[in-house]
Amino acid sequence: MRALVFDEGLKAGDMSIPKRGRGEALIRVSLAGICNTDIEVTRGYLAYSGIMGHEFVGEVMDAESSDLVGRRVVGEINIACGKCFMCQSGNPRHCENVKAMGINGWQGCFADYVVLPECNLHTVPDSVTDEQAVFTEPLAAGIEVLEQVHILPTDSVAVIGDGKLGLLTAQAIHAFGHHVIVLGKHEKKLGIAESMGMDVSHVREFTGRVDVAVDCTGNPSGIATAMAIVRPKGTIVLKSTFHEGVPVNLTPIVRNEITCVGSRCGPFPPALRLLETGRVTVEPLIEATYTADEMQDAFEKACTRGSLKVLVDLES
Repeated sequence: MRALVFDEGLKAGDMSIPKRGRGEALIRVSLAGICNTDIEVTRGYLAYSGIMGHEFVGEVMDAESSDLVGRRVVGEINIACGKCFMCQSGNPRHCENVKAMGINGWQGCFADYVVLPECNLHTVPDSVTDEQAVFTEPLAAGIEVLEQVHILPTDSVAVIGDGKLGLLTAQAIHAFGHHVIVLGKHEKKLGIAESMGMDVSHVREFTGRVDVAVDCTGNPSGIATAMAIVRPKGTIVLKSTFHEGVPVNLTPIVRNEITCVGSRCGPFPPALRLLETGRVTVEPLIEATYTADEMQDAFEKACTRGSLKVLVDLES
């Protein structure tokens, strides 16, 4: 099968089709998406080597559960051991031995085939297209903010960052009826958010204060912006992951009694419902789609400053 592999460099090549283990499914990947975490992996994040990628939609070709075969699915990226304290206490995402597809110890989805535990899979509704379904994982990550933070109807929320994750997270919070302002640096991207009914502002021009600030910049400077705009007793949600950080003065967090919340992966079922009902729109977030033979070119495009979602069509 064709695959995009990172091992002291990024290269496309041929690899053997993976074999599924007990309780696992073999999935033929239809469409895969590139995100900022993939880019950080190539910069040394978690010292991963292997097949890249963790956002996908595909068809189950073989599985222990015959009902899954032929189903179109998306998959959660964390593979838990099921035995450790965190797993036994109902927190498998924080498994003490966790592996993460295309990030940590588990082969990714930038390939014709990928293997995942059956319990990680979610069936895609017929009315949801592949182009929509491939956004399920990052949209679920945006919804996780609402799972972690109780946002009051009167609260103001700022999403810092007008990139892929920022626009998805802002839409998710907006879809649940909250007032959201998107802070960014790119007129085109801010225009997308504005067309979806959200307020927008250039980050340098924003002088207001908010109750909840969500950092989706993918940049170490994002927390400084969040600290500057959040009200005393407010909440900062950190969603950015990167290989190297920068020194940050945390005194304002102490002085203003700010709550800081780390936020990572989220629930797939509500993400699929938002896509199915059209309450979240993803088509304007697609920058370009490349063929499977152009996977390296697709990754280079995704690394271009300011680019939105780049997809790889594995059926081509």
